[in-house]
Amino acid sequence: MAEAHAAVAFSFAITHEGFDINYDHEVLNLVWNSGVRSWKKRLGRARNGVRNGVYPAHIQSLWLISAIALGLHFAGYQAPFNLTNRILVHLPSNTVNWQMTACFLAALVVWLSICFTMRYTLKLLLMYKGWMYESRAPGSRVSLPTVLWVAVVRVLSSWNKPGLYSFQGSLPRLPLPSVKDTMTRYLRSVRPLLDDENYTRMERLANEFEQTIGKKLQWYLILKSWWSTNYVSDWWEEYVYLRGRSPLCVNSNFYGTDAIFMNLTDKQAARAANVISLLLNFRRLIEHQELQPIMVQGMIPLCSWQYERTFNTARVPGLETDRIIHYRDSNHIVVLHKGCYYKMLIYYKGRILRPCELQVQIEEILKGKATPVEGEEHLAALTAWNRSKWAEARNTFFSWGVNQTSLRTIESAAFVLSLDDEPFEFDLARPELLDNFGKKLLHGNGYNRWFDKCFTVCVGTNGRVGFNAEHTWSDAAIASHMWENLIVDDLVSDGYDESGNTKGTPEFQPPTPTRLPWDLKPCMAQIEEATIDVTKLINEVNLRILVHQDYGKGFMKKCRISPDAFIQMALQLAYYRDAGRFSLTYEASMTRLFREGRTETVRPCTIESSAWVKAMQNPDTTNDERVKMLRAACDRHQLGYQDAMCGRGIDRHLFCLYVVSKYLEVDSPFLNEVLSEPWRLSTSQTPHGQTPKMDLKKHPNCISAGGGFGPVADDGYGVSYIIAGENLIFFHISAKTTCQQTDVHRFAQNISQALSDIRSMFEQHMKDHPKPAKSLTNGKST
Repeated sequence: MAEAHAAVAFSFAITHEGFDINYDHEVLNLVWNSGVRSWKKRLGRARNGVRNGVYPAHIQSLWLISAIALGLHFAGYQAPFNLTNRILVHLPSNTVNWQMTACFLAALVVWLSICFTMRYTLKLLLMYKGWMYESRAPGSRVSLPTVLWVAVVRVLSSWNKPGLYSFQGSLPRLPLPSVKDTMTRYLRSVRPLLDDENYTRMERLANEFEQTIGKKLQWYLILKSWWSTNYVSDWWEEYVYLRGRSPLCVNSNFYGTDAIFMNLTDKQAARAANVISLLLNFRRLIEHQELQPIMVQGMIPLCSWQYERTFNTARVPGLETDRIIHYRDSNHIVVLHKGCYYKMLIYYKGRILRPCELQVQIEEILKGKATPVEGEEHLAALTAWNRSKWAEARNTFFSWGVNQTSLRTIESAAFVLSLDDEPFEFDLARPELLDNFGKKLLHGNGYNRWFDKCFTVCVGTNGRVGFNAEHTWSDAAIASHMWENLIVDDLVSDGYDESGNTKGTPEFQPPTPTRLPWDLKPCMAQIEEATIDVTKLINEVNLRILVHQDYGKGFMKKCRISPDAFIQMALQLAYYRDAGRFSLTYEASMTRLFREGRTETVRPCTIESSAWVKAMQNPDTTNDERVKMLRAACDRHQLGYQDAMCGRGIDRHLFCLYVVSKYLEVDSPFLNEVLSEPWRLSTSQTPHGQTPKMDLKKHPNCISAGGGFGPVADDGYGVSYIIAGENLIFFHISAKTTCQQTDVHRFAQNISQALSDIRSMFEQHMKDHPKPAKSLTNGKST
């Protein structure tokens, strides 16, 4: 009861002398500051709402137009459409004050008309996607429509400095493909996976679906695409993520690593304090909408909708479906250390704590002798458990008393910080160290990560960091942007002194972190069962992080091939050599060129890629033929990627058709078979370079090693890669140890060999076909 008593701000008692009121000045001051901060945020959101509503116009331009309206009226000239006099007729009198009011209202009408004209003009322009398909090869010419489009878009998008959400109202809706187009693309994508007999059968199923039930399902999707902001995203979040009953650990959550080639400090408390401070600064940029939206080629905005839930967010389990809870504000984080949970305030005396003050709090936790109460050490295993079982336990044991209060403290925290009691190591001569680094971030020991939280920051004893993120609230690109921003700022801010501690001197003694109280004896059986299940789960997963240093995107560009297409073809070759067959391959691409866009699937296994892979295995194929076939395969892959980004993908449309069929209780053999096909090779490129602050030429060791995820299929691989520089690529390869057909070490060797073979192929091609030399005198070929 001591913790509950300390939380009371004031109390009163009735005595024979009257009321006796006691109150805690410090707690009331915290309440007051929290309220002031909340109202400031509300006012800021209101101001930003107005600014975003009129973007790309300036709010200040209203005063200019008002001054013009006043000048015209009192100089005896009429405003456009005689607006001033028309408004003045409806006002109480014709005095100077009312004339000024009429001028202002007329100016407001004109100003709003200009604002919305600019806004919808920009929206119409952003619907054009022809620029995506323009050739970027050296010497190629851009079409005249694209040149004109670029000029107008550049003017409108740079007319006013945008806030984070300024473009949201100007982004177009995700287009709905026709059933016929989707069927054509789908059949082409599965052709290399099926023999003639099975392909003929699938072709018949697709044609039957298109001519019958597909038409009816499409009509419902047309209505949804007209009515909703995005016809995919809400269903994708609901049915792919929230209704999934599998554990989040390994199956859904993903991880990100530190910049492994640099080590800013070896002090755990100092690195943790700086990371907390930098993350809170990033949260402030989001809340104040000062974070610049990502612009493709500096002028085409991406949707920023997902940033809203980056902090103060948790996924809450339900018996049938989970839900995402986002808190408007949070003045604390939760720290997990040696099985104990601490609430750590990040605001004090009206301001955010500085890194040196945060370090004092972290050191108090690290130096403490606290031991976990019964069940507390393994408590987080519940978040790595089957979602329905966790929901049942939550409803039974965490819906009242101290357990409810402590659980709410975790879920409402800005994020969770895990102070691990082991180092995160890296050594090129010992690759198993980096593998272990990735495993610790992917799943830890199963109960030292709060998998329901938006993200858990993990700090090793040697000062290296990483994170484990829940996937529902956003895609990896958002977390990657946050993490990239943190790594760059941590490097350039020079926040550590010579001894490795944070710079600066605390202005006051920061508040001591407080232990979260628990009463876990009634649910010990559930905690023990969850611990057993998650231990079995993580033992079934193996991870290999391949560091490829022979070459990177520099050589790929020299070959005049898209680096992403280059790597995807290498993965196709590696998988064919590993499994002896082709497989349905998943590559994630973004659809954030549209409002509330998330992802679409690119299918890298194509007719062209399979033909090239077979040519690589055929010794009778000449080197020139292989190069020609690889270029054709990469061009086809690029077209598939462009189609996916432009809303012309396959899988999200089929997914939504399937959801409608389930609502209508209509059975479709075609959709049932399509949606049950396993993705035995699931791939994703970790995006980087999202912040202009990252200058790899100036700070070559600043790049993160990327991150990864667990395998999607029990008999498949999960592969995440990051093209980290001109001569560096990281591959994060995961697979189940229970499958005899997969082996992450063997697949990593196959990837290395595939990349080596492609390089040899191009080097031979360049040797056989040297470029003509340029004359030093006249620039002509000699």
